[in-house]
Amino acid sequence: MSKRPELDSLGNKELDNAARQLDEFEQQVRSIDRDMVTAAPKKEEEQQTKLSSREIAKSQDEYIKPYRKVGSREPFNEKFRPAYEFDREMVRFIAENKENPGEILDFTTKPYPGMPVEFWRIPCNRPVWCHRHVAEQIKRKYHSRLVMEEKAVTGNAIGSDFAGTYMGRMIVENKVQRLDAYPAIERKSVFMGNSNF
Repeated sequence: MSKRPELDSLGNKELDNAARQLDEFEQQVRSIDRDMVTAAPKKEEEQQTKLSSREIAKSQDEYIKPYRKVGSREPFNEKFRPAYEFDREMVRFIAENKENPGEILDFTTKPYPGMPVEFWRIPCNRPVWCHRHVAEQIKRKYHSRLVMEEKAVTGNAIGSDFAGTYMGRMIVENKVQRLDAYPAIERKSVFMGNSNF
């Protein structure tokens, strides 16, 4: 840790106050546990891409492969073989970027030990064919929105500084989907399995 600067008594008092407020805030954030995050409702949003099943059927088949792979030194664990076979199936889906609509999704995957790290670029807002584990990873991308809970009783200030007085405590308001993927299903094609795809 860096050395504390030399200040006059008023400066030291303000520095101590700021350190105390920062510690209280860190305690509030640490008090948010996994149960609060999982219990938070998911914010419902409308799909960006509105394609009919006829438009999906007419769209050209586009198969996506990783543009780069980095091998793994560890051997593949054979107990994951059935799940691996299921996750490597090709599924047709439409990816959406909720934060930057239309921007290409650029990310990596390594779903199982012993598999190479794969680098992907998935186009948004149009049907593509890719591995199931890629679509599932896109679907898992969300963040939790934290807000200060309003206190009904006045006088229960948590902290204050030059910007004002803070009332309440930190809570998880909802989960916001950053990226999304949903099946691009034609009426005649059906995906097998227990996943969303």
